[in-house]
Amino acid sequence: MLFHTFHSQTERENRGGSAFLELQFCKLPAQSTLETLVAVEGIDPWQNDSLYVEDIRLFDREYRSVFDCGFYNNLQRGMVDLWGINYYPPSSIDVLIKKIDAEKPLECETLKAWLHQAKAYNGFYILGM
Repeated sequence: MLFHTFHSQTERENRGGSAFLELQFCKLPAQSTLETLVAVEGIDPWQNDSLYVEDIRLFDREYRSVFDCGFYNNLQRGMVDLWGINYYPPSSIDVLIKKIDAEKPLECETLKAWLHQAKAYNGFYILGM
């Protein structure tokens, strides 16, 4: 199983602690600046409504070409950084879903369902190790 959800911090800690990529809803206000959105101080990791990835190599192989438009902490944009902050604005969600539909990577339906939920937020993050 590539994607995991946890119902408590204890459950996550028992499964591997912090050894996960975290796909997290961005709960900051829509009017936030990009600098604020990608600032380490504005991110509260380990949310129970996040989607977690344990096998980072498998995620990289299956999804690298999909997640090629995120904003990094340095405000640059590019391929998913598996070790840093990647922010995807709401406007990128439908584009990402179309890429997933075209490429059909592993467990894509789980990820697509989560991305549809992300539309209710100010985009989402992929938080690296």
